[in-house]
Amino acid sequence: MTLRRPNAHSILSCLAAGMALAALASPALAQSSTTKKMDGMKLSNDQPIQIQSDQLEIKDEEKKAYFTGNVEVVQGATTMKTTKMTVLYKGEGSSVTAGDTDIDKIYMDGKVLITSAAQQATAENGVFDMATQTFVLTGKQVVLSDGANVFRGCKLTVLMNTGEAKLDSCGGRVEIMLDPKSRQKP
Repeated sequence: MTLRRPNAHSILSCLAAGMALAALASPALAQSSTTKKMDGMKLSNDQPIQIQSDQLEIKDEEKKAYFTGNVEVVQGATTMKTTKMTVLYKGEGSSVTAGDTDIDKIYMDGKVLITSAAQQATAENGVFDMATQTFVLTGKQVVLSDGANVFRGCKLTVLMNTGEAKLDSCGGRVEIMLDPKSRQKP
């Protein structure tokens, strides 16, 4: 099933931006890298989103779509995989199958894996709230990697309107491992 949603932020755009923001947030990276373009993370809001799963159940009366079993969402060079994805939508008369859906929230349950170019994020759960443009990845360990650089915590929150990203610890400290070879050369 392919859904086209021009003029709307896709969940993958938000996930990708969250990974890029978290990876760029480290002060140990070269100053110029804070404004570096992440070409592998570029997505267009008008690119088609391809969703595959073992099963799709649409409950228009409840305004929910359930994708279960080997869920894979692809847009451009970014892929998200999870066990179960629930899409909540709103709007009288809207339907997932019509492509005019006004998405409210998206829940990802089971292992969540997001990849794009050299970047990857893993977590146990994810939630994207369209109204607040907030994306949250949670789990016993949320791991973000950008090549050899690795960031670990239990909760990644990205405020998409401001670009602010926050990685919370698992009761102790956030762990960051940076590879000096990954620094940009002047």
